Amino acid sequence: MQAPNPKGTLLRIRNLRIEAGAGSAWKEIVHGVSLDLAAGEMLGLIGESGAGKSTIGLAAMGFARPGCRISGGEVVFNDIDLLKDVKELKRVQGTRVAYVAQSAAAAFNPAYRLIRQCIEVPVVRQRERKSKVVERVRNLFTRMHLPNPNGIGDRFPHQVSGGQLQRVMASMAMSPRPALIVFDEPTTALDVTTQVEVLAAVRETIRDLGMAGIYISHDLAVVAQMADRIMVLKNGNVVEEGSTDQVLQQPREAYTRNLVGQRRFRKQHVPDAQSAVLTVDRVSAGYHGVPVLENVSIEARTGETVAVVGESGSGKSTLARVVAGLLKPMEGRVLLDGTPLLPSFKQRPREELRAIQMIHQMPDTALNPQQIVGKIIGRPLAFYFGLTGARREERVRELLRMVEMDPDIFLKRRPGELSGGQKQRLCIARALAADPKIIICDEVTSALDPLIADEILKLLDRLQHEKQLTYIFITHDLATVSAIADKVVVMKAGRIVEQGSKEEIFAPPHDPYTELLLSSTPKMETDWLDNLLDERDAARKSRSGEVAPAEA
Repeated sequence: MQAPNPKGTLLRIRNLRIEAGAGSAWKEIVHGVSLDLAAGEMLGLIGESGAGKSTIGLAAMGFARPGCRISGGEVVFNDIDLLKDVKELKRVQGTRVAYVAQSAAAAFNPAYRLIRQCIEVPVVRQRERKSKVVERVRNLFTRMHLPNPNGIGDRFPHQVSGGQLQRVMASMAMSPRPALIVFDEPTTALDVTTQVEVLAAVRETIRDLGMAGIYISHDLAVVAQMADRIMVLKNGNVVEEGSTDQVLQQPREAYTRNLVGQRRFRKQHVPDAQSAVLTVDRVSAGYHGVPVLENVSIEARTGETVAVVGESGSGKSTLARVVAGLLKPMEGRVLLDGTPLLPSFKQRPREELRAIQMIHQMPDTALNPQQIVGKIIGRPLAFYFGLTGARREERVRELLRMVEMDPDIFLKRRPGELSGGQKQRLCIARALAADPKIIICDEVTSALDPLIADEILKLLDRLQHEKQLTYIFITHDLATVSAIADKVVVMKAGRIVEQGSKEEIFAPPHDPYTELLLSSTPKMETDWLDNLLDERDAARKSRSGEVAPAEA
């Protein structure tokens, strides 16, 4: 019989050890981690990729992902040892302990309406009355500030925006009224304005309902808004633990100081005056006759980085698809070195295909997990240049060295054997294999922790200088824009709000929409979200006449 928890402690983990591997080859990846979580408390887990954040978060629910196993320690939830009592483990998973994933789209069945999926656990597993659960879920939708809370549940997952789906997923996790929720990077893929809405709604609801949480993120400014305490992890070990203010403002350990330090990378190389290599000339485009881009014109010069920023749905990725030939424009044209490109990549000659390459946001989905590194990089070498055999392997090795990956170590590995940063370097090497003029970087650092993101930005800057590459950098991270961009294009609802040099766009006075984006970028201050919400609430009341202006 497990000894009772200390008073007020909901979750107690002691000497947790987790291994990864298969067969007889297992390697410990979490080394004796211990933590306590009180009812109603939020604990933030931070650290680099591979630190063990998600692995520990899942273990708090008594779960180990495929390829991992819990090899030692205890996980005690509400006096239940989840590692020993299998019957109780099955009962509490999904009901008393719940999980909110990074990708909301992957968490829903596209064939079923949202409300059906949100009520499933309470109705099927907890035997609650359907009408009662539907009412509860609609109340959660209201708490999460979702539009039309009584009707949005009748939609399918693809019929709501990413930010709305993220809040529906949080509502689904809360519907069984769990005592503990694990949030695993739930706002990573969201633009800054949507992220503010989701963070505020989740925090308010969690506090009102008295739930405890574990918040996993590499975005320390986000953790500052959500967590009461922070645990810093590195390579499966606890480096430091303390209150959020203490860890972020007065970190004790050198690793923590390095992790919480402001972004250090700044673009080192200013491009020389060059002619335009890419011109987007009055382009309008859309899907199935519905316009998404309207009269968009931009210009990118050789060796220049043009950042395209805006909320979800602003048209950033659609613009990238038009440039790459993946979407035909309704009007306008795209020019490469002054020569119009054919609208579809299927029509473009191989030389034009080679000139424009893309690096995607999620390397996991961009890389074939069955292929070794050498073959992944070697394929464009064969396609564009006809390289085979020893000549191709030597060029693959050269490209790996270019992105600072030792070919003797990585040549025969598969993507699953690489870290997040290494996968993104592999994607960069694959793009470089075509010897392009232009690389479209689509949110290439959004899924990476700050230290790894800095390394990738530094690598991209060096490669740009060495090879005179032009980058179209699509991002919602304005800190990244400030670090790497030469020119900034701000988009909203398919139109360009303003564009100019980085210095012009970031210097006041700003366009109101640009000001909204800038003000929505989280700061590493624990009261930032509260202050922002208070300011916006006061401005709203002032506009509506609820509060008289101060001078009155």
